[in-house]
Amino acid sequence: MDGPSLYTYSTYRCSKVITQLYSTSFSWGIRSFDKNLRFPIYAIYAFVRYADEIVDSFEGCDKRVVISTFRSDTMLAISRRLSMNPVLQAFQDTVNRYGIDQSFIDAFFRSMECDLDQKSFSRKAYDDYIYGSAEVIGLMCLRIFCPDDQKFRELSAPASRLGAAFQKVNFLRDFRSDFVERERVYFPGLNYNTFDDAAKKAVEEEIAADFKAGLEGIAKLPKGFRRGVYVAYVYYRALFKKLERASAEQIKAGRIRIPNGTKLALMCSAIMRDRLKQYA
Repeated sequence: MDGPSLYTYSTYRCSKVITQLYSTSFSWGIRSFDKNLRFPIYAIYAFVRYADEIVDSFEGCDKRVVISTFRSDTMLAISRRLSMNPVLQAFQDTVNRYGIDQSFIDAFFRSMECDLDQKSFSRKAYDDYIYGSAEVIGLMCLRIFCPDDQKFRELSAPASRLGAAFQKVNFLRDFRSDFVERERVYFPGLNYNTFDDAAKKAVEEEIAADFKAGLEGIAKLPKGFRRGVYVAYVYYRALFKKLERASAEQIKAGRIRIPNGTKLALMCSAIMRDRLKQYA
């Protein structure tokens, strides 16, 4: 397939700027990919970031109408292979260029719509939400990494588990803000007011299992993408370890972060480990 037109190239550049503004860690991870493979990942990140922004931040408007319109505009852009919305133009070009499954996009929007009014989750609802909000993002990226169907199928389960681990770490990190700002608790069967160290431990055991399964797939990724994914893994694993060291009361007291200087050191360590093929 030919390269993007100047217009489409400009929209990919917009997606890159959005990614850099919203996520230092993901931006650094993407820079570890081969240079000619970065734009489609920027496109996916910008698309999901803006959809998430609608359901979490657009106060004073009918969010259901806005997300429904964004969904319709997305589908139209993909079918027409054109949009004057820069985020959707870059995303549709990526979807069509790499043959990303429509079912992944549908599952993503279902999860975004859950955020409009759902405040607590059963186990099934939680698993469905994780799949649509995180696992399918990993699968979209995996389709870019692995155009070969056999390789894609081989690595689908680890990619899903890695995406789930990242999302669950986000939930634990944002436990306070999700409840205080949105009265929402994602973890099934948990109550914010009675959340204690035992409940936290059970959540952490599940996340640790997801990380373990995800890491097993990273070493099998194509070279051009493996390092970037491993950088993201190392960052999220470090954040998870910091959350593990905190008490339940500390989690409820405020958001725990990794300083930018530490993120840079983690990236350098991950690059060295990837060169040595010592994944941990």
